[in-house]
Amino acid sequence: MLRTPATIRERCSNLLAHVDAGASAHFTLDRTRLPAVADRVARLTRERHPAGRIPYHSRWRHFEAGGVDRKAELDACMRERTAVGVARARIDLTLVSVLLDAGAGPQWRYAEACSGQAFTRSEGLGVATLRAFMDGRFSSDPGDRCRVDAKALLRIDAEALAQVFQAGDHNPIVGLDGRAALLRRLGEALRARPDLFTADGLPGHLFDALTHHSHVHHLPHANLHHARPSPYRRQVSAARLLQMLLEVFSPIWPSGQQLPDGTPLGDVWRHPAAGGEGDSAGWVPFHKLSQWLAYSLLEPLEWAGVQVGGLDELTGLPEYRNGGLLLDAGVIVPRDAQFAAAPRAPGDEWVVEWRALTVALLDELAPLVCDRLGATPAELPLARMLEGGTWAAGRQIAGELRPDGAPPVAIDSDGTVF
Repeated sequence: MLRTPATIRERCSNLLAHVDAGASAHFTLDRTRLPAVADRVARLTRERHPAGRIPYHSRWRHFEAGGVDRKAELDACMRERTAVGVARARIDLTLVSVLLDAGAGPQWRYAEACSGQAFTRSEGLGVATLRAFMDGRFSSDPGDRCRVDAKALLRIDAEALAQVFQAGDHNPIVGLDGRAALLRRLGEALRARPDLFTADGLPGHLFDALTHHSHVHHLPHANLHHARPSPYRRQVSAARLLQMLLEVFSPIWPSGQQLPDGTPLGDVWRHPAAGGEGDSAGWVPFHKLSQWLAYSLLEPLEWAGVQVGGLDELTGLPEYRNGGLLLDAGVIVPRDAQFAAAPRAPGDEWVVEWRALTVALLDELAPLVCDRLGATPAELPLARMLEGGTWAAGRQIAGELRPDGAPPVAIDSDGTVF
C-alpha cells in the first residue's frame, strides 16, 4: 500500500488538511501566493520552451547540459545493437545516474574534458555519470563498456566514485560513502533476482520485465545485443512502472525503516497526522528518487516504441527545488522564522510535513499553470510541468534570494534521499 502513488497523494493530502486546520506546529499556508507562483512557472516555461514543446522532467535533460548532444554520442557507440539492446543500455545508464543524483553540495563541480565546460549540481552529476558509463566504469566486461552489471557495482567504493566525480579536498561532494553503498546494494539486489536480471545482474533487463520481452538466458550478454527481436508489449502504465521499481529495488534504500513483517520502506517517514490503517498507519511515503527514476525512464521506453500511460498517476517530486519554490514564494510559511538556522534530518517532522505539502500543492498548482499556458492537463502533465517548470523556477527564485543559489533549507542527507 505504501508503494502506490495513490497512497502518496492520500497521506500528503492528510497532512495538507492538518495544516489547513491550523493544527500544525510547523507551518501555515498562504494560497493567495499560488497565482504568482503559477505566473512565474508559466513565464519561465515559455522562455525555456518558446516552441511549446516541453519535454519530460528527466535525467536525460541533464545529459543535454551545455548544449552538447551526448545522446547522439551514446547512440553512435551502440549503433550495432538491436532496438532492445539499446533500450537496455539506456535503462542501465538512467538507473545508475538517477541513483547518484542526490544533492552534490554547493562547492562541487565537474569539468568535462571533451566540451571544455564545467557543470555543477544535478547537471554536473548527470554529465559525470554519463561519461563514467561510456568509459565502462559500471561494467565488468571490457568488451561491453556501455552497460551496468552487478559484479562492477559490488566493487564500487567511495574512492572509485571520487574519481568519477573528480572529488577531493579541493572539490568536495556530499555523501560519497552513501552513494557508493547505494550502488553496492543495487548490485546485491540485481544478483538476488537472476529471474529478472540474468545471472550477470543486468538492470537493463527491467525492459524485458515491463514489456514481457523474452530473455535469452543461454546466450552471453554481448550476443543479446544482436539477437533477433521478439514481440513485446507496447504499453505500460506509469503506476506499474513505479510499482515494479519499488518491488525490485526496495532492499537498496538505507533509511532502516521497515514494517513489522520486515518489509523495507525506503523514502517513507513517520508523522502523527499521516492517517491510514493497519501496519501502514502513520507513515507518509514519498519515493522521490524512485519516482524521479520512473520519470527518467519514460523516454528510454518511448524511444523503444513502448508508450507509458497514466503519467499523472505519479506525483510531483518533493525535493529542494519544488519544495524550495513554495517556501521561497511564501506559499508554505514556516512558523519559526529561524527554520533554516541548522540542517535538518530527512525524518524530522518538519521535513516530512514540508515535503507532503509540496506534493499536495503541486497538484493545486498544475491547473493554474495549464490555464496560463492554454494547455489541457493531457498536454501538460506533471511530468512536463515539473520540467517547464517548477524545478527551474525553484532554482531561479533561490538564485534571486541567496547569493549562492542554495535551497532555502539544508538537509543533512547521506546522498540517497535528496
